[in-house]
Amino acid sequence: MLGFRSVAGSRSTLQTLTRKNQMTFNSLRYFTIPFLPTLPQNPGGVKGDINDNLKHPKSDKLSSSIHWKIEKVLAIGLIPLVSMSLIQGAGVSTLVDLSLSYTLLMHCYVGFQSCIIDYIPKRVYGHWHNRAMYLLTLGSLLSALGIYEMNLGDKNNGSVSLTSRLWTSKNEQVVEEVAK
Repeated sequence: MLGFRSVAGSRSTLQTLTRKNQMTFNSLRYFTIPFLPTLPQNPGGVKGDINDNLKHPKSDKLSSSIHWKIEKVLAIGLIPLVSMSLIQGAGVSTLVDLSLSYTLLMHCYVGFQSCIIDYIPKRVYGHWHNRAMYLLTLGSLLSALGIYEMNLGDKNNGSVSLTSRLWTSKNEQVVEEVAK
């Protein structure tokens, strides 16, 4: 029967595995992103002692439950918009196309915002959290301008038309090659 040591590997094997790993481990539960500097943390994340008074955080309208509700409303709102664009194809109206594009953009913004809040927390990474949020906002604003141009520009008919052209372009090339 195999012993625990032979199954788990020797200490030198575990050390080699951790050296090859790209993430640096502070403890068994936490890891840091190697290229982002971190702020010094108190042991256990506790400031002061157990007898200090509790300081309530400032209330924020977009924290926890309201943010969660916005995520769910956007996700549920995408269902009829996507199904309408799939049923009607490239002939979908401009209003439905704009609604689909902007709802999808807001859905992506809220999702990436949650990822930044979870994986680049402000208490650990400091100003890098703010920079990531600013980059997300800037990218979303540029995307909103691109959606506006794509839907209301002279050459384009919207995102649904663009998607249908991308899906059918390979089929048309195959049909042309077979005909030759």
